Amino acid sequence: KIHKQNPDALMLVAPSDHWIEDEDAFKEDVTRCFEKSKSDSVLCTLGIKPTFPTTGYGYIELEKNGEEQGLRPVQQFREKPDYVTAQSFLEQGNFLWNAGIFIWSAQTIIDAFSKYQPKMYGLFEPGVSVLNTEQEGEFVNTYYPQAENISIDYAILEHAETTLVLLASFDWNDLGTWGALYDELAENQRRNVVVNGKYIGQDAVGNIIHVPEGKLVVVDGLSDYIIVDKKEVLMIVPKSKEQDIKKVRSVVGEKFGKHYV
Repeated sequence: KIHKQNPDALMLVAPSDHWIEDEDAFKEDVTRCFEKSKSDSVLCTLGIKPTFPTTGYGYIELEKNGEEQGLRPVQQFREKPDYVTAQSFLEQGNFLWNAGIFIWSAQTIIDAFSKYQPKMYGLFEPGVSVLNTEQEGEFVNTYYPQAENISIDYAILEHAETTLVLLASFDWNDLGTWGALYDELAENQRRNVVVNGKYIGQDAVGNIIHVPEGKLVVVDGLSDYIIVDKKEVLMIVPKSKEQDIKKVRSVVGEKFGKHYV
């Protein structure tokens, strides 16, 4: 779709729930990748220097050699690890957090799909003629559900010989986790973060509390918990078990229906 509008287009693909503190540094990093993507047929991503062994992010393993203008070749992408594996990643020193931020030219990513995902490419290529027309929606609704559910990391980037990563120079946080949201919001004197509600606490430290606007929350004797009251669901989970929330959601969906997920 983008290539049809502008064959020379450069693309920035990024999640919408990330916290980027230094926008100027972010723009500089993206510009460097744009310049590289414009001059060479490469696929670029931004990696974040890990500060602790989290199990909540995927990791990018760097090749030990081949740096060019700050960009390093990628050896492979790693799924979210267990804690021991995450510790080993930090000790090895050649791993970055995968921020899911990608930069490439429209032509390069199309060529990559043609080479590494020919079945998926063949699914969508016949629809190029209807892109940016009234028939586009019907085509997408028909063929998109037939595409394999696979991340771009494993579908394309890990196979491509020209995948490069730039160490990000900006502060970053993934607000897709409650713990990350806690890190970025203002705390009260007891290190509790309260969103929307009115709060009274006793012996409560380090909690994040998200409730409907104006609701009164009374917390006694809880420390380092996630408390979320949303629609018909009340969730109370230790921060240390945040990564289990996805599993719990699956159980809730199966037992009570997707309405509650």
